[in-house]
Amino acid sequence: MIFLIAGFGSIGRRHFRNLRSLGERNILFYRTGLSQLAGEELGGFTVEDDLGAALAHKPDAVIVANPTALHLDVAIPAAKAGCHLLLEKPLSHSLERIEELEMAVRTNGSRVLLGFQYRFHPGLQKAIALLSSGELGKPLSARAHWGEYLPGWHPREDYRRGYSARGELGGGVVLTLSHPFDYLRWLLGEVDSVWASTVRSGQLDIEVEDQAEIGLTFERGPLGSIHLDYLQRPAAHWLEVTCANGAFNLDFINGLLRVTGASGDGEQEFPAPAGFERNDLFLAQMRHFIEVVSGRADPLSTLADGRRALELALAAHTSALEGRRVRL
Repeated sequence: MIFLIAGFGSIGRRHFRNLRSLGERNILFYRTGLSQLAGEELGGFTVEDDLGAALAHKPDAVIVANPTALHLDVAIPAAKAGCHLLLEKPLSHSLERIEELEMAVRTNGSRVLLGFQYRFHPGLQKAIALLSSGELGKPLSARAHWGEYLPGWHPREDYRRGYSARGELGGGVVLTLSHPFDYLRWLLGEVDSVWASTVRSGQLDIEVEDQAEIGLTFERGPLGSIHLDYLQRPAAHWLEVTCANGAFNLDFINGLLRVTGASGDGEQEFPAPAGFERNDLFLAQMRHFIEVVSGRADPLSTLADGRRALELALAAHTSALEGRRVRL
């Protein structure tokens, strides 16, 4: 199986290391040379600076790990070449050309896995099972909070030059930290409307929003809210869901899921597996992607999921800009 990795920033590097740890060696790269990170790890591997030349190697799968605004520049030609895709989130920075990608995928039989690695979080998977069992009753509300100090993400890089901080590359906290749009849909179903406020605090010397408060109404009735920021130290990423017969709280960082009944008695704790760390999510995702490429599994997060999460993020931007509720 031949893998092509497009982009060798921090996430491309992570995917490369994980592929190698899983025994994959037939890997090549498409690099434009604009990354801040050096390529000293790539000795002995083929590196192309032209996408056509890279696709001429006939890879089975392409991992799209370049900046958000450039995703479709790689994904569409790769799909037209019949490659399967691991496409980092968000799908893009706008809805332009999404239909072209969808058509290329349908026409050429490409299988697409969106890079929503939190779907592989053991605590979130347990929460899905709890909701599906009906043990906690009907979900009533949900609150996701994710704050993480942007300059600390990749200390070897100038964070102001990275795509997360640059609007022309699809940066800003709403798109970059868009995972909650996906996992709240996974838990609670489709969203009916979105309203939001975004702020650029001035603390980070960047020209994109670094804080957002977002409200959601779901078609099945629950209310939801999301807080996102590039400022919080130490980082915090958690989810609370209130149901008719109880509630649960998941700390994504340490992996602990706490579940309480309606009376507040008998709290249950479901810790993450021993030795759990963030890269376990990416490893599980890569194992799954290999299964998808091999035709032994269907994608856990699909191209349609990626489109819907992007639509929610863009609706939040529209709401913040125009000061109104956006209905989907």
